[in-house]
Amino acid sequence: MSEERRVYLGLGGNLGDRVANLRGALDALVTGGVAIDAVSALYETPPWGVTDQPSFANAAASGLTELSARELLTLAKQIEADAGRDFDAPRWTARPIDVDILQIEGEVIDEADLVVPHLLLQERAFVLVPLCDIASGATHSKMRRTFAEMLAALPLSDRDGVVEIEPASWYSPRES
Repeated sequence: MSEERRVYLGLGGNLGDRVANLRGALDALVTGGVAIDAVSALYETPPWGVTDQPSFANAAASGLTELSARELLTLAKQIEADAGRDFDAPRWTARPIDVDILQIEGEVIDEADLVVPHLLLQERAFVLVPLCDIASGATHSKMRRTFAEMLAALPLSDRDGVVEIEPASWYSPRES
């Protein structure tokens, strides 16, 4: 069995009931073996990459797990599939849910289908703003900068596009 360690996850979606999809994804992470102990506020954000699509709802979560990085990726992809994500759609297009592994305590991975810490973390205000709600002082495993320092380095126009729509209380784990 693997050793328990902290994981940081980014969640987003812009199709269907965005909030229900995010809640469902968090519940599925808990069921799948991630003990979620912190969830950010909920943010509305403009699309990134492909801009001709609806706005996203984004959040970040942190928790403890014994899942390996590969098992966590498999869980994330299953959650996305169960929500109806079209994996054949072009990159960065509309989707009901996206679950990204942002960082796993003590791990740096660079494989074709799994890069941890997330390759574009430092460029994305829609990830860093919610992540700073729950882990502003945590340090990026490769860049050795805190998430707050990375967010502060982004243009103000990027940060201003991330608008809180619900306080952190928007999500509470289902009772078992």
